[in-house]
Amino acid sequence: MSLYTLDFIPNETTIKRIVSGKRLEQSGKKNKIYRKKISMKKVITFGEVMMRLSTPNYSRFSQSQQFDINFGGGEANVSASLAFLGVPAAHVTCFPDNDLGKSATAIFQKYGVDTQYITFGGNRIGIYFVEKGSAMRPSKVVYDRADSSFAHLNPADFNWEEILKDAQWFHFTGITPAISEGAAKACLEAVKTANRLGIRVSADVGYRSNLWQWGKRPNEIMPELVENCDVIVCSKGDAADMFGILPNDARESFKSVCQQLMVRFPKLKNIMTTKRGQISASHNTLTGKLWNGTEMLLTETIDIPDIVDRIGGGDAFMAGYIYGKVNNQDDLQALRFGVAASALKHTIEGDFNLVTVSEVETVLAGDTSGRLKR
Repeated sequence: MSLYTLDFIPNETTIKRIVSGKRLEQSGKKNKIYRKKISMKKVITFGEVMMRLSTPNYSRFSQSQQFDINFGGGEANVSASLAFLGVPAAHVTCFPDNDLGKSATAIFQKYGVDTQYITFGGNRIGIYFVEKGSAMRPSKVVYDRADSSFAHLNPADFNWEEILKDAQWFHFTGITPAISEGAAKACLEAVKTANRLGIRVSADVGYRSNLWQWGKRPNEIMPELVENCDVIVCSKGDAADMFGILPNDARESFKSVCQQLMVRFPKLKNIMTTKRGQISASHNTLTGKLWNGTEMLLTETIDIPDIVDRIGGGDAFMAGYIYGKVNNQDDLQALRFGVAASALKHTIEGDFNLVTVSEVETVLAGDTSGRLKR
């Protein structure tokens, strides 16, 4: 797949263009079009997409006369964010074959996400309701996702050899296998196929206690999935809930958890987490940590005042990290890019992180002034 195509018409003098950090130099005659193509394989994400209904203007559920409609989901948000950053991305899911499923598909197409592997079936799309908090009042989320099309998907409907044939990365979250047995089976087949094809696999393993209702507990399902992962986002709490791993060093608790995880899952190369400072619902701070097997990397702390919408911040972090790694950044560079991208997500309404590479780089350079751009 072509990451981008640049067309331009040179004048009589030598023209120099900067493209993706590389200098493109051409000289030629007028009216001759030069084209530069850079190929990059896709990032594939797999998971449920839900319709988001949000109260406008920070109103409470009991006050609101209407809802703003958006669509989003942990893995899908990663694909949308990557597509906006210029990385080819495709999302795999199951929608109902009705106007809501088609509307959700169209939203992802609008932002450049490849939707060719979406299947249609079942009767409904999951819904979640958002009441945004402010100052000392926290935000609230209410889910209505039971019996969704994704929960009733047929694993046989996904040909992972075909889906992953042009991929370089596969990403899922701990939400997907928690939804249903079918979703868990499809996810396991995806990660195993990715491993056979030499494709990197990442997971945000986040534990959601209210989801695991289909007869299995996370410690029965997640270990086999994580065995096939190269990168995970995993907090100390997630490690305890999912794998029964507890810190054995009070001074370096996260490091000790990471070391135990890498012993149990030797394929892991990076384990990450973010630390959120909760000053109020409207004001947070964000720092990233990454253990790569030899050292603990730590980013600077970014101050995030006047939050617009924090939902999707973790997905923006993951997308930023993936962006860095597929563009050959080292671990610390990718981690810093992820944290800066996540910080910017807090300024954007909706689930998707609609920011450009240059905007993230501005934050990385220390400019968080929000100065008007003309």
